[in-house]
This record gives sequence, C-alpha cells and structure tokens, in this order.
Amino acid sequence: MGTWAVDAFGNDFALDWAQDLQESKDLFFIEDTLNNVLSPDSADYLEAPFAAEGLAAIEVLARLYGKPGENGENTQDVDAWVEEVSKKTTKRRTDLIEKSQRAIEHILSDRSELRELWEDSEHYAEWRASVDELKKRISASI
Repeated sequence: MGTWAVDAFGNDFALDWAQDLQESKDLFFIEDTLNNVLSPDSADYLEAPFAAEGLAAIEVLARLYGKPGENGENTQDVDAWVEEVSKKTTKRRTDLIEKSQRAIEHILSDRSELRELWEDSEHYAEWRASVDELKKRISASI
C-alpha cells in the first residue's frame, strides 16, 4: 500500500475508494463500505484495503455531518461530493454513525491488518491519534 500520511486519505486504497465515491449520488456506497468492514467474512481478520476504505467512508460521513477533518489536496473531490450530496441528504443516518463506531473498533482491534501494519511502523502513535480523533468526530455527529 502506498502511504504518505496518517489521515484517512493518506494512502492509495482510500484515494481509489474516493474516486469510486464520485460515481455515487447517495449514501449507499458509504454504507456498503462499512458493511464490508463489519461483514462476517472480516470478523476474524480485517484486511488492510477494507480497513483503509472504511476509514475513508467514515471521514466522508463525518464531513457530511459537519465534523470535517483537515482539508487538503487529497480531499478536494471528496469535499465537492459532500457539498453536492448534502443538498439532497438532510436527515442524519444514526445507523451509519453506529456502524462507523463499530467499524473503527474493528479497525483498531488485534484482528486488523491495517492496525498491524501501522503498529510495525514508527508512525503508529500518530496514526492511532488520527483514528481516535476521527472516532470522536463521528461520535459527535449524532
């Protein structure tokens, strides 16, 4: 995985996912991504691509609900998507917020390849802080 930053969009998996998001005009793609993270197939071991995509989906949802993270070059298309979809989506989906919280717990668990990869790097503490901050933002959007 090409990774250059600890934030949700600091890797190739998330940016590829964000490109696919542009084809979506509602929250189905986000929900489908969260369902992949939480699926029985991922219960024993969550592979890194699914975890990275899950964090990207949660970041988009947090942005949609007014709790954005940092903006940057990698978030411009996502922010444009959020602006367009927010015109059509006015009701908060508490079920997606709850799924997001559960997904983060799974991503941080000892059954997560992404957590293992970061734990083996010198930037684990920074990545963990970034994920914890995202968890706070998504939880505050209820």
